Amino acid sequence: MYVMATTADFRNGLCIELNGQLFTIVQFQHVKPGKGPAFVRTKLKNVKTGKVIDNTFTSGVKIDTVRIERRPYQYLYKDDLGFNFMHTETFEQVIINENMIENADLMKEGQIIDINFEAENEFPLTAELPPFVELQVTETIPGEKGNTASSTALKPATLETGAEMMVPLFVNQDDIIKVDTRDRSYSERVRN
Repeated sequence: MYVMATTADFRNGLCIELNGQLFTIVQFQHVKPGKGPAFVRTKLKNVKTGKVIDNTFTSGVKIDTVRIERRPYQYLYKDDLGFNFMHTETFEQVIINENMIENADLMKEGQIIDINFEAENEFPLTAELPPFVELQVTETIPGEKGNTASSTALKPATLETGAEMMVPLFVNQDDIIKVDTRDRSYSERVRN
């Protein structure tokens, strides 16, 4: 099930087993102090809970890695069981809990996302939206003319998925905007 590796094999995104739980490496740094043994400082994200922890490994220590496969799925709908997806090639369907999808409220029906599976047990771990999505603004207050002294002036907006976010004053209702799913920020207005 697990493959043995060492701290020399660390890379961002690597999935490891630690204390009976699965973590992905978010960040790592090899440190060689003047005195004492070398070590690796890491930030690890719990695959199930999403919680990020700090952990230090002695350099060269053996760790168990987990093989992860990314597969494209299309978002179909949400019901009482969770979010329903269909594999784009095999048409196999899978249900994912909301806590496994970061920024799930930015996902619209028909959208293609990647679901990460633990390859050994065919167990879904996380679902990732693409870095940017295009969504229509369904509700926002009109921007006031002349109120552009600051290029960072923002106003609240509701998107077609029900998500709420801050957008620049020049964005109007029915505009289609590009949203960065990593930090839920406005990226640009899409020309039709």
